[in-house]
Amino acid sequence: MSSTSTAPRIASALLAGALLLPLSACSFSANGVSCTTSRCTVTLSGEGAEAEILGTTLTFGGVQDGRASLSVGGATVSCGEGETVTAGPLQLECSSVTGDSVELTASLG
Repeated sequence: MSSTSTAPRIASALLAGALLLPLSACSFSANGVSCTTSRCTVTLSGEGAEAEILGTTLTFGGVQDGRASLSVGGATVSCGEGETVTAGPLQLECSSVTGDSVELTASLG
């Protein structure tokens, strides 16, 4: 086999791997994050809790009057239980808001 026929196959494999990485790019620093290829579910507890979701850092600012305060990039939004808001590249659906935590599902908007 010549090196010219192997190079395109290696490049294709690397490109395929690089394309899959952003689809599973969820990590956590405070609480658990569960992801599929295009959606992540996360519970953030305690002011300042952070999670990286779909390549974007989400920070929990706390709960006031039943609304969770969230920062995504440079944008700050709030959502109540059952509401959906858009922040930066993410669409956030707040499924549960308690005294010191929020459970939400994030997807690319």
